[in-house]
Order: sequence, then structure tokens, then C-alpha cells
Amino acid sequence: METVLAAAGPDQLLPARQMMAFTLGFHIILVPFGVAFTAIMLIANWRGLRRGDEQALLLARRWSQVAGVLFAVGAVSGTVLSFELGLLWPGLMGRFGAAFGIPFAVEGLFFFVEAIFVAIYIYGWRRMRPWPHFWTGVPVVLAGIGGTSSVVAANAWMNEPAGFRLQDGRVTEVRPLGVFFNGAFWYEAVHMLLAAYMVAGFLIAGVYAVGMLRGRRDRLRRLGLAIPLTVAALAAPVQIVVGDIAAREVFDDESAKFAAIEALPETSTRVPEVLGGVLVDGQVRYGVEIPLGASLLAGFSPDTEIRGLDAVPAPVRPADRLVNTVHLAFQVMVGIGFALLALAAWYAWLWWRRRRVPEGKWFLRCVAVSGVFAVAALEAGWVVTEVGRQPWTVVGYLLTADAAPTSGNIWPFFAATLALYAALAAGTFLVLRLLRDRWRSAGADTDDEGRVPYGPAPTPAERNS
Repeated sequence: METVLAAAGPDQLLPARQMMAFTLGFHIILVPFGVAFTAIMLIANWRGLRRGDEQALLLARRWSQVAGVLFAVGAVSGTVLSFELGLLWPGLMGRFGAAFGIPFAVEGLFFFVEAIFVAIYIYGWRRMRPWPHFWTGVPVVLAGIGGTSSVVAANAWMNEPAGFRLQDGRVTEVRPLGVFFNGAFWYEAVHMLLAAYMVAGFLIAGVYAVGMLRGRRDRLRRLGLAIPLTVAALAAPVQIVVGDIAAREVFDDESAKFAAIEALPETSTRVPEVLGGVLVDGQVRYGVEIPLGASLLAGFSPDTEIRGLDAVPAPVRPADRLVNTVHLAFQVMVGIGFALLALAAWYAWLWWRRRRVPEGKWFLRCVAVSGVFAVAALEAGWVVTEVGRQPWTVVGYLLTADAAPTSGNIWPFFAATLALYAALAAGTFLVLRLLRDRWRSAGADTDDEGRVPYGPAPTPAERNS
């Protein structure tokens, strides 16, 4: 039963899905560094200038080099994704490109702005006056937010298509603002941006927590932990609220996806919240039920009716395996979100009591692994929004099977993509490791950053300035 849709689709549907899932899963890990890491970098820069804090300036300078490397890698992986839209989904681009392409055109403008100012900011160390140099970093942060929001707008449009008219199978009367600011845009965009700040904050803090666990507890490491961890801790409670709003919007506007999230086979009221569990032959098994939980969360009343999978027409009803994927991914995302909220509360409590960066072993161990869990939650969230839409590419208009190629062979391209991304990952790891080794050899209190990555060496006058 669950393979009917896949079997009825074109031969290239499976490799197209696998290739898109892999490249998107790889690329999304880099997004928080373009959106939030640069903001964290600017916070360190601002602190350094405002308080005359040389250690904060050194952190900002080193972080800018890492941001430059990751921006370049993200540009490559993002370019591959843009080619894949035409290669893997000709039915989408051929039929809906006039509307779907609008957010990507906007994203392209933000990308060029970001690229220009990333270069200026990195090159500008010791080549510009301090405050003008700082302000060249602000467009980087704003462009990162704008670019990410644009891509999210495209995804949100596939969930709730708007801003066009379909006449004789062709898209007409396109309204760019209606396409961009569709019904799902605001909550998806804010949810993604907060996730980016959490991922970047916890990941960076985790790196310094590992260093502190290994005995390197100088002020540079403490500051390197405190700044990103504070950003992530502030984002965590806001994310919980926004996530709750987003789930309720999905309940109102994407009932099939919400039914998959809850693994709810039949429409009913007084629906329990099921922790864990899988859908097998129309029944949820092996889960732990919280009585009335789903109805209360969805509509603040135990009598709230939730549409189940039985309300989805059989030809487009998601298979059990897809429902289980969405259901478990959502619970992973929410579970990790609350765990990170608890870590943020622990950090706030320790800071309130001691007014200094916590250095307890168990706290540092939790921070050290928090970034990995934040990435897992990010990936799980994208599984929910992408798999939860299936079998649609554009909900109500275009099935994924109809968007995929009807001829050719995608598998060789997938293999080449795997090789490219493996090389990207290995190269990124090597470059970051080389930067780390150079910084360690310089010492925590030595500003050896007399040159920017791949830039010209400073003159003696610049080095002494």
C-alpha cells in the first residue's frame, strides 16, 4: 500500500528525492553560519570596540576568517542546489517557475550583497578605521537574514501556494508580493531564523566548551563560550513560543501535515498527544499517550476536532512510512528544543548566581554536545516541512511524481554530487583545522592575525599600528 505512489511515478523519482534530500541536508547545516555566526562575530567586534577589549577583537577577527571559509563552502553547495531545481524537478520549474522563481531572484540579490560585504569586512581588518570597519559587517548580517528568508519564502509557497492564477494549466497574473509573503511565510521564516541562531550559538559555544574541558580556561575561551551561548540561550525560549504558533498555523492551514505530525489515523476530538509510537496498519503502536494533549495544544480545548488521515483523499494520502517519518522527526525537534531550553535556563541560573562564565564539568559537557543536538533538531525540522508535504511538491497543484524527470538517469549525477560534497567537507575540515593550529601556536594573548586569509601580508607600519 505504501509504495503505490512511488511505483506509479517516473523511474527517476527515487534518485531525484534522494539527491535533493542529501544536498539540502548538507547545505542547511551551513545556513546558520551565514545568518547567525556573522551576527555573533559582530557582537564580539562591538564589545571589543566599545570596551577596549582586545580579546573580544581577537575573537571577532578569528571568527571572521571562519565565516569567510564557511561562506565560500555554502556558496558552492547552494549553487549545486540551484542547478538541481531544474535538473531534478522540471515539472515544477517548467510549470510554476514564473511564481516559484521570484523568491530565488530576491535571494540572489541578497547573496551578492552579502558576498561583497563579507570580502570588505575580512579584508578591512587593520585597513580601515575600527568603527567604519564594524559597520561594513552589518550588511552581511542583514543580507544573510534576507537571503535565508527568501529561500524560506519559496518553501513556504510550496506549502501554501499563493500570488498567482492557474489558467489552462499555465501560471498567470503573478503577484510577486503575494508569492513571497504567502500564508506560511512569517512563521516559517521566524522559526528558521531563530533555529539558525540557536544552532550557530550552541555549536560555537560547544567548541570552546571542549577546549575548557581540556584545560584551556583562559579569558579568550571563556569569552568565546559566553558570547555565542548567551545568543543561543536568548533565542531558545522565543523559539519555543514561535514553534507553538507555527504548529497551530499548520493545524489551521495544512491539516494533512498536522495529521502526519500527530500520526492520527481518524478525525476526532479529545485527541491525545502520543510520545513516540509508529503507525502500523492504521493504528498507532508503542507510543505513550498524554490524554487530550493534541486537542488542547491545537485549539486550547479538549473538544477541538483534529482532522485525521482519513480526511485526506486516498490518491494523495501519505503512506505509513512517510507519516512515521514526519511524526518522529517532529518529536525529535520538539524534544531537543526543550532540552536546549533547559540548558539555557541552567546557564541563566548559574550566571545569575555567580556573575561569571560557568566552568563546572557537567555544564561544559552539556554545552559541548548541545551544538550537535541543535543541528539534529534543525534537520528534523526540515524533514517535517518537506516530507510532511508529500506526495505534493506544490500542495494542491503538483504532485512530486509529476515534477520529477520522465527520462534520463539521475544516479550518475547523484554519485558525482556525493563526491563533490565529500571533497567540500574534507576541504572545509582541513582548512578549519589549519586555522585552529595556527591560532594555538600563536597563543591566546597574541594577535598574530596580521593577514587576512589569502590576503596580502601587512606592512611593518600596519603591524605596529
